[in-house]
Amino acid sequence: MKTLFVIGVILSPYLLPAQSIVGKWQLMKQSTCIEDELKSDSGVENELVGDMKSRSDTNTQVIEFKDNNTAEENTKIVNSRKSYNSKSMLYKFTGTNLHILDKKSRTIIESFSVEQFSADSLIISNTERACETKIFVKIK
Repeated sequence: MKTLFVIGVILSPYLLPAQSIVGKWQLMKQSTCIEDELKSDSGVENELVGDMKSRSDTNTQVIEFKDNNTAEENTKIVNSRKSYNSKSMLYKFTGTNLHILDKKSRTIIESFSVEQFSADSLIISNTERACETKIFVKIK
């Protein structure tokens, strides 16, 4: 009986389903490398950062991750690659990384490190530019 209990405890992380990224996520906040550089300069930061944010798109930015490893975004949020239909993409989520895949070759074209992931929030940063961070809140 003890042996079954020990085996169950050891195997439970592998048998229990992990949290799923599937659903609709709204972009709440994002930081860019330019903002970080401007913050290091004194005096100019408030004026330039304020001007950049006022020019940004005020529409709600939503990305929907689906069960079949496809995703759709209403504006360019994570997929910066230009293609004929840039609003749909393939993805792979490992829990620690989010990879955007090329549709034809299924190779990784963009990668994000998952800083925080819970049932209602997701924080990712670009692996090539760690100063680019995006904060999402689950809406569905």
